[in-house]
Amino acid sequence: MAKKKKNEIWEWGKALVIAVVLAVVIRSFLFAPIVVDGESMMPTLHNSDRMIVNKVNYKVSEPKRFDIIVFHAPEGKDYIKRIIGLPGDTIEYKDDVLYVNGKAYEEPYLDEYKKQVTDGPLTESFKLEDKIGQSTVPEGELFVMGDNRRDSKDSRHIGTIPYEKVLGNTSMIYWPISDIKLVN
Repeated sequence: MAKKKKNEIWEWGKALVIAVVLAVVIRSFLFAPIVVDGESMMPTLHNSDRMIVNKVNYKVSEPKRFDIIVFHAPEGKDYIKRIIGLPGDTIEYKDDVLYVNGKAYEEPYLDEYKKQVTDGPLTESFKLEDKIGQSTVPEGELFVMGDNRRDSKDSRHIGTIPYEKVLGNTSMIYWPISDIKLVN
């Protein structure tokens, strides 16, 4: 009887160790939770939204324009922003319209805020060179902005983001339950 009890404890112990190892591997290399801190991504994301960061995507594929990413910011915090410019892109905002390499782009995720703004544009006009001192996004780096353009510390303030600082992309809010959704 004592031997059976000892085997059962041993089996439970092995299962627990395997579960912990799997959890560490998944969180370190595949997926991790993140809590949105602040209002820089409003109206797309709200303060305290909880999301899943997909760490795999940026290890095996190139970032895409308008992806929402999480990265290590210069202040030692993790930021969540939207990719606007990819390496080699020229970026310009003029009359609240985004131009990438001279082509105008729609930004439907900003429509709600643009309707609410009555005292000027949501995004002030600028050229990339005015913000980072270069006319194109450097190789291996990204130009990112928050959706709440008037209240976002992003590449206009902290410069471009090197690929190696990117933790991954995110598109799923899992908490609060009433807000569960995929975001673009």
